[in-house]
Amino acid sequence: MSTHPVKRLPIENGRSGWEAISKRFLPIRSLEGDVTADWLIVGAGYAGLSAARRLRQIRPQDRIVILEASEVGKGTAGRNSGFMIDVPHSLSSSEYSNGGLDATRIEMQQNRAAIAFATEAAEEYGMTRETFDPAGKINAAATSRGMKLNASFGESLRSAGEKHSYLDARQLREITGTDYYLGGIYTPGAVLIQPADYVRAFAAGLSTDVTILENSPVRSLTRSGASWVAASDRGRVSAPKVILGVNGHITDFGFYQGRLMHIFAYASMTAAIPEDVARRVCGQDRWALLPADAMGATVRKITSGGQSRIALRTKYTYETKLETPDWRMLRMAEAHKKALVARFPGLATIPLEHSWSGRLCLSVNHVPAFGEIEEGLFSACCENGLGTVKSTLAGMLAAELATGTGSRQLEEFMDHKVPRRLPPEPLAWLGVNSVIRLQELRAGREG
Repeated sequence: MSTHPVKRLPIENGRSGWEAISKRFLPIRSLEGDVTADWLIVGAGYAGLSAARRLRQIRPQDRIVILEASEVGKGTAGRNSGFMIDVPHSLSSSEYSNGGLDATRIEMQQNRAAIAFATEAAEEYGMTRETFDPAGKINAAATSRGMKLNASFGESLRSAGEKHSYLDARQLREITGTDYYLGGIYTPGAVLIQPADYVRAFAAGLSTDVTILENSPVRSLTRSGASWVAASDRGRVSAPKVILGVNGHITDFGFYQGRLMHIFAYASMTAAIPEDVARRVCGQDRWALLPADAMGATVRKITSGGQSRIALRTKYTYETKLETPDWRMLRMAEAHKKALVARFPGLATIPLEHSWSGRLCLSVNHVPAFGEIEEGLFSACCENGLGTVKSTLAGMLAAELATGTGSRQLEEFMDHKVPRRLPPEPLAWLGVNSVIRLQELRAGREG
């Protein structure tokens, strides 16, 4: 018998603005008593929901149960910037595309497979354009160095035969209302999502065929005979096969320890902006900018229900704990306000209504924590900074791996080394945070 006690449960720092303005589409149900299923999925984020949907396609008669420690949309999946990106987007350096041409093409094929899967789900589950918008994305540059990074990125796209176009300062000003940016590069294949609405709509769409139990954290996983038993606070779920879609929390289940990094990304969202101010100060109703330098600020304007807001994400830290102290959250919110006003002086009196952090999971060698880690136990974790797409892909392919459904995509995705071991603490903490700080300083006005 193999038992894995879960050392830590997720902790969310601050309320995500996306979740705050989101709607729930299904009633909350929690685990009560003992349940038997064909499949147990732990985590109702991109990986877990995608795994469940793919299992429904492959094994439509099987009973699937998802356990979510918190509520759908409140965890990491509802706390990101909402970009589903098809082209390279590595966060390991300032440049997004730093691999060879063959690797770049394989990565784009995988990303597009995940986006196609998400697009089918969005159509099937009736997601609106406010939730799922195939509008493409802009990498915006605020410095001469950023312009050079965009030129290098454009050359990488040109070499791969990828569509892209350059925007000058005037065009960016027409879109965003600000003259902060010098230029940008547009790629058409990205999808913009309202992340909390997306996972909630996805869960609601699945709920007619899949049992989704929220506020039901897994406290331990035990292999008992031919089944795994997941113990929660008020019940247990038994299933012969389990898929873990818990991202960096896979280490708290006892796997990949000392090999994965929790990188905290910090974000804020403004209060609703008066309509006349929004129109005059910050341009079109909806737009989305990624920074030319990967360590810069991601900025989105959203308009929903007649209300416009700006969401901004910038600043990162590497942490071994899951809880961010209040003083750090306050400092990050101050940095966000400064970055907002630098871009939009006319929004100086608009308060930041929500500030929060979300966790990315990175490995040193930029590979996923994916595969069968014990008999009947599968990991679809470590998205390396592009959780919307990479976790969707990992969930899809974990379902294929667990059912013995072969595919070329699965073969290519599994063709990687294991995540490399980190230096011992506190050396890892000191080293990683030093690198982050150096890269943020180098990003300058991009941040």
